[in-house]
Amino acid sequence: MAQFNDIIHQPVRLKIMATLKALPRGEQLEFVRLRAIVEATEGNLGAHIGTLEKAGYVMVEKDFIGKKPRTRIAISASGRSAFDQHVAYLHGILGISG
Repeated sequence: MAQFNDIIHQPVRLKIMATLKALPRGEQLEFVRLRAIVEATEGNLGAHIGTLEKAGYVMVEKDFIGKKPRTRIAISASGRSAFDQHVAYLHGILGISG
């Protein structure tokens, strides 16, 4: 059943989830690239990713390339489902089928 999701509905988090959902299953996106896509500051994006990670909607992987830190983010199965339900809810209130 489609339902409103107040965690996902926030504009920056909605952009993050839409971006990650567009990736093939299992693919990750580097933090720097995601920041450019959603047009957020590092701190703002980091806080929103933290909220989504706490909800179980995204997975964050941190490692190093040589001495340079790298953070990659992927949507989880529950995040994919929650996003689909939220989009279905929005379609429902707009009278859009599908």
